[in-house]
Amino acid sequence: MPGSVPESPVPGTPPGVDTEVSHSPRIWNYWLGGKDNYEIDRFIGDQFRGIFPDIVDIARSSRGFLKRSVEYMVHEAGIRQFLDIGTGLPTVDNTHQVAHRAAPGSRVVYVDNDPMVLAHARALLVSGPEGTTEYIDADLREPEKILDAAGRSTLDLTQPVGLMLLNILGHIPEHDEARSIVARLLDGLPSGSHLAVADGTNVVRGAEFDEAIAVWNASGSLPYTLRKPEQIERYFDGLELVEPGVVSCPLWRPGTPEVGSLREVDEFCAVGRKP
Repeated sequence: MPGSVPESPVPGTPPGVDTEVSHSPRIWNYWLGGKDNYEIDRFIGDQFRGIFPDIVDIARSSRGFLKRSVEYMVHEAGIRQFLDIGTGLPTVDNTHQVAHRAAPGSRVVYVDNDPMVLAHARALLVSGPEGTTEYIDADLREPEKILDAAGRSTLDLTQPVGLMLLNILGHIPEHDEARSIVARLLDGLPSGSHLAVADGTNVVRGAEFDEAIAVWNASGSLPYTLRKPEQIERYFDGLELVEPGVVSCPLWRPGTPEVGSLREVDEFCAVGRKP
């Protein structure tokens, strides 16, 4: 790879964080304009962006979908509790912020197993009139453990839950395994719960995104697998898809955006309701 990579650890780094290896939550944080990243993350992020400039638009459109999907669940589905798995590092319009603005008193549980995210957990843990926020240190591949911990700590699993799986299922290489994880999570949630999924695809600018993902996977970052929109739709088997179904993130209930601002990017999403 071109350029040089830093070799020395950064003073004050949280325990367990390797500043010599790039990591997807920190790179994503960098693309969203956050400050919780290191030189290696900016190096890989800039290299990725040089191959595939659309990645910044993808990151922002994914965050826009998060905001609109949470608002939809609150205002139109009456959801007051959320389980966000693979939350990553905080930037702006995180799930708890959107939910608490839309419905004060909402409860949010974040799940991640990244040590740097854990280091930021205290800043996310909010309890008061605006609502409750909790953090669980767990892996996506342990859905039963996640549900048990969330139910014991913060969520009432007899009432509908908004399950957020944004840019996390692509880290499960086998699609059948990813589908199984989603199904096991939904099995533990009651009728009326909603699922929101967004993940990278390779249908808009496929060759360029494939090349950039190859660089990403070779960098030491947690590998990521691009999906087809029809594969993303399979996560919603047995659910009632909310209109407009599986679409590129900027096209999911966009409201009244500026003229010309809506274009497909290689990040597709959907929301579904458990009957």
